[in-house]
Amino acid sequence: MAKTNFQYERRQKDLEKKRKKEEKLKRKADKKDEPGEGVDGAEPVDGIESDADDSDDDGDDGDDGDGDQPATEPK
Repeated sequence: MAKTNFQYERRQKDLEKKRKKEEKLKRKADKKDEPGEGVDGAEPVDGIESDADDSDDDGDDGDDGDGDQPATEPK
């Protein structure tokens, strides 16, 4: 009588887990990307704009009076 191939069964089980995990992550990403939840493509509420797209390379918020951070190089 032939032996049961436990390695094959284990591999199939692991592949199934991986597939389910990827599907779950995809569903979460799709749910997060739905319009109307304040994600890309949604209009700002009451005229308040998000500054998520306005990324500055130097991180300067315009406050030059604190003196804690060194001056940035001119571009």
